[in-house]
Amino acid sequence: MSSSVEGLVPGLTGKIEIVVAEEHTAPHVGSGQVHVLATPVLVNLLEAAALEAAERFVPAGHQTVGTRLDVQHFAATPVGMHVAAHAEVVEVKGRVITFKLWAEDEVEAIGGGTHERVIINLERFDVRMQDKIKNHVPSVKR
Repeated sequence: MSSSVEGLVPGLTGKIEIVVAEEHTAPHVGSGQVHVLATPVLVNLLEAAALEAAERFVPAGHQTVGTRLDVQHFAATPVGMHVAAHAEVVEVKGRVITFKLWAEDEVEAIGGGTHERVIINLERFDVRMQDKIKNHVPSVKR
């Protein structure tokens, strides 16, 4: 793969929307007791928005994987309220894609941050994972 991916440029955006349901709350995912949007769910939405922004430009046989995530969740969102998570590509440097992230509910901004993803070759990645299992995980049956 070349050092630049055609079409993968700063300014690309992705957006993921949900209506908060009980399955998205902190008690349901084990991150607290208050029935509001759970931080792990917000993180998942923001990462999904990043995928929406960039993954379609990654060549066949490649994929992106998250390598860095810095997110703040600063406002609660109750069950039944709409949430939109956004990502914007702000830099593409070799295989590394950097995103600006933000999310809001129907009333206010609820979170945001930055995210990095790296473009990987799936075949090489799989070889490394199989080697890791074979040579370093004694409890895995072969």
